[in-house]
Amino acid sequence: MARRRQALSAQELPLPARTRILTVVNQKGGVGKTTTAVNLAAALTQAGARVLVLDLDPQGNASTALGIDHHADVVSTYDVLIDGEPLGNAIAISPQHKQLQVVPSTIHLAGADLELAGMERREHRLREALDAHLSTVEDPPHYVFIDCPPSLGLLTINAFTAASEVLLPIQCEYYALEGVTQLIDTIARIQAHLNPALTVSTVLLTMFDGRTLLSRQVVDEVRAHFPEQTLQAVIPRSVRVSEAPGYGQTVIAYDPNSPGALSYREAAAEIAHRGTP
Repeated sequence: MARRRQALSAQELPLPARTRILTVVNQKGGVGKTTTAVNLAAALTQAGARVLVLDLDPQGNASTALGIDHHADVVSTYDVLIDGEPLGNAIAISPQHKQLQVVPSTIHLAGADLELAGMERREHRLREALDAHLSTVEDPPHYVFIDCPPSLGLLTINAFTAASEVLLPIQCEYYALEGVTQLIDTIARIQAHLNPALTVSTVLLTMFDGRTLLSRQVVDEVRAHFPEQTLQAVIPRSVRVSEAPGYGQTVIAYDPNSPGALSYREAAAEIAHRGTP
């Protein structure tokens, strides 16, 4: 642990010349998707990056973990997608870091798929709002993380269309790759019809338990399926990681010296060093 902390503190992370937009997605729930989005965002801001998190999940867990109000009256991703509200009007600053911006979600998003269905350019509304925002701000974010709901509806399709990279968290459990084939097929259709620039750039293994043979087998299986995309950093199963959202914090802020926080910092460093694919 001490060596890992020392190695992280000794390195300076490169900042991308252009904004990297990553959609964090897995239609299977409980894989650490939101936890991954917020902790990578927090780790990168600690390393000097400007980061914007877009919360597209009606449950609003990313907003909670970053200390942002997301009650029904807050200007949110719903207002951006449905009412055409400028993205900048919905941005809040996380109390955890001045360079960590958040567009929260609200419960109104629960019905957004149905409302989007009848709209023109329904798959492109998030991309157009994000492009308009990035073109007008003086200091655009280095990274944008889009936290998706655990489904493949129009909200997730908007996230795919807006992003250039897909970050796929996979838990080290039974049936880890179940549903991933369907997700990859969906991404291929998005590439063909809506966003040819989209690529699965990063796979992150979560909830790893080194004491079990199963976890080690899943790591080997995922790395065989995604040899270039899978990060070396693996996120351990951790009580601290689970506790942090209850205090409105990421584990990076809640317990920065815990194994979970170190692992997320190592994953963030890998993503930064790999650069845009």
